[in-house]
Amino acid sequence: MAVTLAQAAALEADPVRRGALEEAVNVSLVWDRLPFENIQGNAYAYDKDKVLPGTGFRTVNEAYVESTGVINQDTERLVILGGDADVDKFIESTMQSSRGVLMADQIRMKLESAQATFTDTMFNGDVAVDPKSFDGLRKRLVGSQVIDSEAPANTEAFLDELDALFGSVSGGPDVVYAPSEVIARLKSLGRKVGGAEYINSEITGKREFTWNGVAFLDPGEHWSGRKILGYDATNGGDVYAVKLASGLGTTGVLGLTNGGLQAYSLGELQEKPAYRTRIDFYTGFAVQGGKAAARLRAVKTAA
Repeated sequence: MAVTLAQAAALEADPVRRGALEEAVNVSLVWDRLPFENIQGNAYAYDKDKVLPGTGFRTVNEAYVESTGVINQDTERLVILGGDADVDKFIESTMQSSRGVLMADQIRMKLESAQATFTDTMFNGDVAVDPKSFDGLRKRLVGSQVIDSEAPANTEAFLDELDALFGSVSGGPDVVYAPSEVIARLKSLGRKVGGAEYINSEITGKREFTWNGVAFLDPGEHWSGRKILGYDATNGGDVYAVKLASGLGTTGVLGLTNGGLQAYSLGELQEKPAYRTRIDFYTGFAVQGGKAAARLRAVKTAA
């Protein structure tokens, strides 16, 4: 059964790993809710989508029309994400804070960077550009799972497009990720026509803006300062509706891991006078089912 990082933190006995897991949840609007399934080995084979076989009625002594379902399989490999958090001995000696506090600050920043790398890859990843990473939703979603927006986000016609987007996800999405500019327009529109409210999420406990009960979130920035879901007046921005899978074989998106998020102290280094904690995450990303997510493309805030 897949668990969130928050659930994993509650079960973690090692204080360094537990602290890392808790911090990862605090700094991310993806890692705080995306379920991760622990797998064996370094890859996971699964049914990406399927075409149902035909059925029909028959008369007595008549044969059924032959029809066989089609299952398209895919394989997700694990990638290695992480980095080293160092505290120089000079800083330890000259700063008033203890080594533990200084290292906690470095770990927090390293985790914030790591979640930004994962989140950016989840949307924009392309193994043709970076073979060490994985393909994101922009590349994976094709055909009817990509809808071209025609109505500005400050009009009621945009709500019809959101309905179409929601309808493209099996059972409706659990969360929608969008540029902050689009969310701001939806908030304004919601005040006029209704359907918008702020709630405390049952999953994360965070206060979130929702439209028709679904949270709309800006995934934030890459560690380089670039917005993960960008927006400009000419091309607009993309909106992603996402279903969270409950485990292997269920419709939705799912994080994969072998061993979970790892954080461990390496002590004082030989090559330089510094203390190091290493962050390692053997992870991957699966989109299970043909309607696990959908993309509303090129949304503009005004005509």
